[in-house]
Amino acid sequence: MKFPGSVLASVFLFVAETTAALYLSSTYRSGGDGMWQALTLLFSLLPCALVQLTLLFVHRDFSRDRPLVLLLHLLQLGPLFRCFEVFCIYCQSGHIEEPYVSITKKRQIPKNGFSEEIEKEVGQAEGKLFTHRSAFSRASVIQAFLGSAPQLTLQLYISTLQQDVTVGRSGFLEQVTLDSVLCLLSPGLFMVLSLLSIVYGALRCNILAIKIKYDEYDVKVKPLAYVCIFLWRSFEIATRVIVLVLFTSVLKAWVVMVVLVNFFSFFLYPWILFWCSGSPFPENIEKALSRVGTTIVLCFLTLLYAGINMFCWSAVQLKLNNPDLISKSQNWYRLLAYYMLRFIENAVLLLMWYLYKTDIYMYVCAPLLILQLLIGYCTAILFMLVFYQFFHPCKKLFSSSVSEGFRQWLKCVCCNCRQQKAHESVGKTDLRSTGDRDETPSSSKISSMPSQILNADELCSA
Repeated sequence: MKFPGSVLASVFLFVAETTAALYLSSTYRSGGDGMWQALTLLFSLLPCALVQLTLLFVHRDFSRDRPLVLLLHLLQLGPLFRCFEVFCIYCQSGHIEEPYVSITKKRQIPKNGFSEEIEKEVGQAEGKLFTHRSAFSRASVIQAFLGSAPQLTLQLYISTLQQDVTVGRSGFLEQVTLDSVLCLLSPGLFMVLSLLSIVYGALRCNILAIKIKYDEYDVKVKPLAYVCIFLWRSFEIATRVIVLVLFTSVLKAWVVMVVLVNFFSFFLYPWILFWCSGSPFPENIEKALSRVGTTIVLCFLTLLYAGINMFCWSAVQLKLNNPDLISKSQNWYRLLAYYMLRFIENAVLLLMWYLYKTDIYMYVCAPLLILQLLIGYCTAILFMLVFYQFFHPCKKLFSSSVSEGFRQWLKCVCCNCRQQKAHESVGKTDLRSTGDRDETPSSSKISSMPSQILNADELCSA
C-alpha cells in the first residue's frame, strides 16, 4: 500500500502556515497595525473554515451521526484528526485480513500501439486511504488559492512598503533575544511557507486534472514529472505575485480594476458557456443536495477556478454541462492564449510600474528587475513545455505533441511569409506590366503620325 505522504505534506503546510499567520498577526497588533492584522487573520481563518467544510463534504459526514468529528472540525482540528485516522488505517492495513474487496478495471498506457486492461483488487482500507488522499488534495488546492495566494501578496506588499524585502526586518540589533529573532524571521518564513503552499496546491491541481481527464487509465506520475511541475509552478507563481505587488505599490486604485476584470472574466466564463449550450441545470453532483445547495457548490467551484487562474494556469477547464464538471479534452489553443495574454498583461503592469515608480525603488535597477521577471515567466513556460513533451504520464495519448505543434506553427508562419512575399512580387509585376502598357500606346501613336502625313501628301500629288 502506498505511503500517504501527500496527506502528511498537506497537514504540515496547513498547520505551519496557520501558526505563522497567527503569530504574525499578533506582532501586527503589538505594533499598532490593526488593518494588517485584520487582513492577515482574514486570509488565514477563511481558508481554514473552507478546508474543514471540504473535508466534511468529501467524507459525507454531514449525513452521519459523528458529533465528535463535527466538533473537532468546528475547533479547526479536523485535518489533524483526519491525518491521525489515515496513519491508523495505514499501520493496521498489513495486519488485518479484509473479508471484502472490490475489483477495479484500468487500462494501461499504450505501448507500441497496444493497451491492455488490468484488474486490481482494492480493499476497504485502500479505498478509505484513496478517499482521504482525494479530500486532502482538494483541501490543499482550496488553501493554496483562496488563502495562501492572497496572503503571500499581502505580506510581500507590506514588506515592500516597509522596505523589508530581506528575511529580517532590520540589520542592526542592540540586544538579541528570542522574541527579536522571531520577529525578524517571521515575515520571510511566512512568505516562504505561503509560496510552498501555493506551489504544492498547483501541483496537486495538475495531478488531479490528469487523473480526472484519464480516469480509465492507470496513471503513474514519475518523480521527474513532479520536479518539472514544481519548477514550472514556482517560477510562474513567484513572478505573478511580484508583478502584482509592484503594480499595487504605485497604482493602488487601478489594481482593483485589474483584479476585478481578471476575477469576473474567469468566474463568469464557465457560466456563459453553460448558458450558451442550452443544457439543463446539473442535478447529479450530489444526491443529498437540493437545487440551492447545488447552485452554491457550483458557485464555489467557479470561485476556486477564478482564484486559480488569477495566479497561474488551472490545468482544467470547467464545463458545467458535463457530468464530471470538467472538460476532458486537451485544448492547446486555450493554453497558448492564456499564457500569451498573461505575458502581455505582466509586461503592461511592469511598464506602468516603471513609469509611476516612487522613491521606494530608488536603489532598485528597474530595467534589470523587469527583465528578470519577464525571463522568469518565460522560464516557467519553458518548464511547462518540457513537462508536456517529455514527462507527462499520458503523453502517448496526445493527438499531437508540443514539438509537432511547434513545427506546425513554424510551417504556418513560413507559409504566411512566403504568401505575403509572393503577393508582393505579383503586385510589383502587375504594376510594371500596367506601366509598360501605358507607355507602348503613346509611342505607337507618335510613330504612326509621320506615316499618316506622308500618305496625305501622296494623295495630294495624285
